[in-house]
Amino acid sequence: MHDVCFVTDPLVTTMGAVRPAILLAREFRRKGNAVTIVTTRFDQAIQKELLDEDILLKDVGPHFSFIPSLPTLDAWGRCLIMQKPMAEISHSDLVVNTSSCIISQARAYYAQGPMTRTLDDLFPQMPMHYKYPYKLLGSTLRILERRLVGRFRDLSEAFVANSVFCASMYEKWGTSVDKIINPPIDCSLFDPKTTNPSADYVLTHFGTYGKEGKFSTVKAIADCGVPIRVFGETSQIPQPLKRHHRINFLGKVTDAELASLYSNALYTLFAFEHEPFGYIPVESMACGTPVLTYEKQGPSETVINRKTGWLSKNDQEMVNLAVLLWKKGYAADMRNECRKRALAFDVRKIAEVWENTLAQKLFRSRLA
Repeated sequence: MHDVCFVTDPLVTTMGAVRPAILLAREFRRKGNAVTIVTTRFDQAIQKELLDEDILLKDVGPHFSFIPSLPTLDAWGRCLIMQKPMAEISHSDLVVNTSSCIISQARAYYAQGPMTRTLDDLFPQMPMHYKYPYKLLGSTLRILERRLVGRFRDLSEAFVANSVFCASMYEKWGTSVDKIINPPIDCSLFDPKTTNPSADYVLTHFGTYGKEGKFSTVKAIADCGVPIRVFGETSQIPQPLKRHHRINFLGKVTDAELASLYSNALYTLFAFEHEPFGYIPVESMACGTPVLTYEKQGPSETVINRKTGWLSKNDQEMVNLAVLLWKKGYAADMRNECRKRALAFDVRKIAEVWENTLAQKLFRSRLA
């Protein structure tokens, strides 16, 4: 057994970039390892949940924020400017750094996508009070982030990316990637909740500033008569979309509610601006529901075209497919194929890959 430490972005949510660390921490603890999570900030409810599972939590961050509404962006900005490694944040024998906000020595660094690449793709959707500063500072931030990624690379024995697309972004910066390990999902939580889905709606997700859920594409599909249920971020939705009689906004939902929503949807629509991996397509497939998304970036690596979903080349093709599927449906055996595909990403399998990776001595030490 080992003493394992996961370093994460601010733990103010269990979604997004912190999810791999949380799921892996639980799985490593289930197997009898001692587990600690190190972060810059945490929500007390999350702390209690982890402590109840005998996972220790260590806070190493400042207790004030320049951007309280965006704690990860705030922590990343500080790290970008300071670029100062934290001295021995853990005495664990195996440290996995999954954070873009904490520089530390690690057995492995888990790269989940450059922040500036995300901001570049979200730029058209940003509000003006973020758009103008980023337009002014974007080139400088990209230079600083490239240098920051170099620090993560130098202080880690292995540099692991979460998808082929993600690896390609780092390799364009000249950063060598040792291995690709996809993020895990909990297939015991996300599984088919019914053998007789209602299939009377399409499910989609809205993320921050349209990162997931392109407003114009979703509206175009709803305009064609397809009923859509939306979960996730609702504060930035344009008024014409909010008033649409074919769109039902659910807001934030629990994982249990989400599994039921996936299970009963005809299909899950995943229109996005930027996605290195994409949990939603994999969670949907785990619940037996195929996914309509784009033939690009992370989702094109997880969704198998015409077997577990459909990969569209552009927005118009997505709209056409969305309407056709609503009217004509699809073969029933696709749902079984979806579940089979998703099991490849189950946390128990992904944890085994991490165990084998951390046990190996295949990577040249960069800790000199």
